[in-house]
Amino acid sequence: MSQARFERVRRRLEELDLDALLLSTGADLPWLTGYTAMPLERLTMLVLPADGEVTLVVPRLEAPRVTPRPELFELRPWDETEDPTAIVADLVGSCRSLAISDRAWAAPLLALQASLPDAKWQPASIVTGPLRAVKEAEEIAALRRAAAAADRVATCLVEGEIDLVGRTEAAVSREIGDRLREEGHQRVNFAIVGSGPNAASPHHDAGPRVIGRNESVVCDFGGVLDGYCSDITRTVFTGEPPAEFRDLYAVLEHAQAEAVGAVAPGIACEDIDAVARRIITEGGYGPNFVHRTGHGIGLEEHEDPYIVAGNCERLTAGNAFSVEPGIYVEGKWGARIEDIVVVTEYGPDAINTVDHSLFWLG
Repeated sequence: MSQARFERVRRRLEELDLDALLLSTGADLPWLTGYTAMPLERLTMLVLPADGEVTLVVPRLEAPRVTPRPELFELRPWDETEDPTAIVADLVGSCRSLAISDRAWAAPLLALQASLPDAKWQPASIVTGPLRAVKEAEEIAALRRAAAAADRVATCLVEGEIDLVGRTEAAVSREIGDRLREEGHQRVNFAIVGSGPNAASPHHDAGPRVIGRNESVVCDFGGVLDGYCSDITRTVFTGEPPAEFRDLYAVLEHAQAEAVGAVAPGIACEDIDAVARRIITEGGYGPNFVHRTGHGIGLEEHEDPYIVAGNCERLTAGNAFSVEPGIYVEGKWGARIEDIVVVTEYGPDAINTVDHSLFWLG
């Protein structure tokens, strides 16, 4: 958080002809103020007008959690007998072109709409998304620390230090989560473990299925370390993989490597997706690649920029996102390879470094 971020937000408000930004739950608020609102029914909202004083409205019982930053915003605690919607509406004043947090709950938004019936509303992401997508040096350093910690867990996976065969997916998922915490993560966001036919479900919920021999196991996991997210996927095979799976994996590995290699400033996001998709299609697996190639990462595990067909936004130095093509054969098996990549002025910098080779585990 810094005065510079507030100034960038205000310039963006002016560009978009917006009168004010209203931030509640979600990552935009801590990005600007350093304070993360608890997802309560009690309203927390930063009122940031394009011109004028900035005020953070918080429940009084939450006020002790806020680090005072009088040079950035005034703190306005509200009591249980007060109406926080009325307080925010009063602070909004004559502003009528408003942007509000994408993650704001419906109840306060509806209450504000009733209090400000002539206001026009936009999602806050049109203001903050492009700004947060260009990471500052300290943010990239934080992403590297999170990636390095996740890499250490992924290395244990591919080198066979995490037992798979004979254990349930849920048990392996728990162990991966525990290892992430041991490596410094304060929170585990997810630890997907999909084995055998479940590996064909990209967001499989690890369950009671016992992992057997001679099947693929997709492990996709990440969490939060010092405020910034990690996210990595590696696929292993329990036993010697048949030629059919080795062919699938070779196509996938090529697609992922070429997509990473195509990353450069000025390249459209959709063009990175197209590189991976073309190689997978030419390899005969086009219909089996069912999701976008990647998503931005930072304070949130999914944020701008999104590496998907139709996103014509051009990459710029400081963007950070996943490159994670996958191939999924329903009822049989699946595979995915994922790294986090940072755009530099010279091209891609993949901050996950765990070997991509197909590992055969006993």
